[in-house]
Formats: sequence, C-alpha cells, structure tokens
Amino acid sequence: MAEPSGRVQGKKAFITGGAQGLGAAAARMLARHGAKVALADLNLEGAQALATEIDSEHGAGTAFAYRLDVRDEAQWIYALEEADEAMGGISVLVNNAGISLGGDIEHLSFEDWKTVQAVNVDSVFLGSKHALKYLRQNQPGSIVNISSIAGLIAAHNAPAYNASKAAVWLLSKSIALHCAKQGLNIRSNSIHPTFIDTPILDPIRQMLGKEVAEGKLGRQIPLGHIGEPDDIANAVLYLGSDESKFMTGAELKLDGGISAM
Repeated sequence: MAEPSGRVQGKKAFITGGAQGLGAAAARMLARHGAKVALADLNLEGAQALATEIDSEHGAGTAFAYRLDVRDEAQWIYALEEADEAMGGISVLVNNAGISLGGDIEHLSFEDWKTVQAVNVDSVFLGSKHALKYLRQNQPGSIVNISSIAGLIAAHNAPAYNASKAAVWLLSKSIALHCAKQGLNIRSNSIHPTFIDTPILDPIRQMLGKEVAEGKLGRQIPLGHIGEPDDIANAVLYLGSDESKFMTGAELKLDGGISAM
C-alpha cells in the first residue's frame, strides 16, 4: 500500500468522466495524495476497473465507481447520495466529463449543439447544484471545473465546444460568488487545458496518424508539444487541497503558452 503524502488526506472527491483521460489521471493523483475518490462515468466497467486498481495500490475503500449520465438530474442525485454514504462525505467535486463535436456554425447540427451543451454545461450546473448539499457538510470544500483554453480563445470550426467551455468558465465564477456570499468555505475554480494526450484527440489521430497529429497540434503550442494528463491532475490536486484556500472564482490556464500569444 502506497503511503499518502497528506496533501489531500481526509478529502473525499467525486469525479465525473472518471474512467479514462483527465478524470482517471485526477483520480489516481488524488488517491496517491491521501483522498478517497468516487469515479462516475457512463462507462461503469471502466470506472470499476480503475477503482479496483486504485484500491489495490492504496487499500480497500479508497475508490468507488458509479454509473452516471451527467445530463440526467435524477442520476446525479442518486450517485452523489451513494458516494456520500460510501466515502463518509464529499468535500471535492471535479466536473470533468466533456465531449467535443465539430462543425462550423453553418454545418453543425442543432442536435450536436444541444448534446455538447448538455454534457459540458448542464453537467456542471447539475453537479454543482446537487453536490453543494454535501460540500456544506464537509467544509472546507472545493469545486474544480474542467473548462478549456477553447473557452477563452475561439476557433472557426468549434462553436459548440467554444460556447460550452466559455459557459463553464463563467459558471465557475458565479458558483464561487454564491458560496462566498453564503459565507461558505467552499471554493469554485476552473482549469483551462490545451491539447492533452487523452482519448479526446483520437479522432485527429485516426485521421492523420498519431505522430503527424500530435506534431501538428504541438506546433500550435509555444512550448512545442501537447500536454500530459498529469499536467492537469496536478492542478486538480492543488485546487482540491487546502493549499489553494484563498483561490476562488479563478482560472488556471495550462495551455503551454497559447493564451500569451
């Protein structure tokens, strides 16, 4: 069993999109540093496999898995209640689940537009709305919303993704101000990655090949390469910990310098 560092010792984190990509990296990172983690995903089998892996490394009862369609309010209510009971509370919410469907403003279908908004924005609204009940009982608390650098900088062919991630950015601030006005020790911040080595890049890898695709994306980044999942997981660790106790309503840009241009 790995010895925890204590940075998030005693924290209990609920993570959406927890079966793979950034959600899985965040779960591993938080567990490594002492937290219990609840992995929520449509892919229950994948979430269960990761929970088993985390338990084998950090001890039984460290990780739990739940099926969750983040667009469904009833499923949110049920999964949060189950996770609260299993972990003995929820003190960190990581709204990570997200999708990207392409197409410029003339060619994007209305159905795809609505799907992106539901997964990327409605999920943050529903998760934050219903998790606050538990965060109030487990203060200090932290809401960590995974937005994107695409929420701050637009592209001609990503109106749905741009709009959804911009909404997550400002929704995070609104939640932060609400909690502060209520006198709650609950913070809300957003993280804005650029291209990260996760399955969300698979369509362009399949189209161009892995080496060509990652080289093309890397050339758009001043540091010259795409990011790694742990680059984002480290930020989740910081925001989930009490080290960031004076940070709320803010955004962390982990974009390799893109927004500096």
